[in-house]
Amino acid sequence: MKLQQLYSYTRKAIDDYHMISEGDHIAIGISGGKDSLAMLYALSGLKRFYPADFSLTAVTVDLGFENLNLDRIHALCRELAVPYHIVTTDIGKIIFEDRKESSPCSLCAKMRKGALNQAMKDLGCNKVAYAHHKDDVVETMLLSLVYEGRFHCFSPVTYLDRMDMTVIRPLIYVQEADVIGFVNKYDVPVVKSPCPADGHTKREYAHLLLQQLNRENPGVKERMFHAVQDALTQWKL
Repeated sequence: MKLQQLYSYTRKAIDDYHMISEGDHIAIGISGGKDSLAMLYALSGLKRFYPADFSLTAVTVDLGFENLNLDRIHALCRELAVPYHIVTTDIGKIIFEDRKESSPCSLCAKMRKGALNQAMKDLGCNKVAYAHHKDDVVETMLLSLVYEGRFHCFSPVTYLDRMDMTVIRPLIYVQEADVIGFVNKYDVPVVKSPCPADGHTKREYAHLLLQQLNRENPGVKERMFHAVQDALTQWKL
C-alpha cells in the first residue's frame, strides 16, 4: 500500500465518523508495532492538508521490559515533526512478577490505557487515536461472540465521560495486509513487542480463526465487517 492510499482510507474514516474537529489536540498511542506507526504516518501527513487544524503528540506507555529500544521511534517522530512522550511504568513487573497472571492481557490493557489516558490529560490532549484496523474490528466481534456470548465491538468514535476524552480509530477501513505492505514498502521502524505473552493470546486465536474462515469462505471478512458496521449504526453498540 502506498502512502497516498493510506491517507485516502484514513481520511474517509475520519470524515465518515467526524473524528477530527478544529483545534483538536490528538494523542497517538504508539506501541511500536506496525499499526500504530502506520497511523502516525497517516495522521502526520493528513495534518498538512486536512481542512480542520489539529495538533498531534505521540505517546508510548513503557511497560518496564528491559529490552525495549525506542531510539528509532524517536527518530521517526523527529522526522515527521510530531512531539514524542514516553510514560514509564512498572506494569510488566506487576503483572508477570508480582501477580504472576496466567491470563495477563485484560489487566495489562486496563493498566496501560489508564496510564495512557492520564498522560494525555497531563499533556492537554482532548482526543486519543487508537490504531485498530479493519481486521481488529472483526476479530473483536469474534472474541465477543466466542467468549462473551454477545454481538459487540468497539465504535469508531467513543467518548469517555469519566476522562472527558474522545477515542478515535482512524484506521478502521485499512486491512492488516495493507498495513504490512505499507511498513515493508517504506521500511517503517517497527519495534517488536517484548511482552512474554505476545503471540499467545485470545486475540491471536481470533486472528487465526478469521484467516481460516476467509480462506474457506472468500469475502467473509468483508461481509462480517459490514455486519458490524450495520450493528453499530442501528444499535449504537
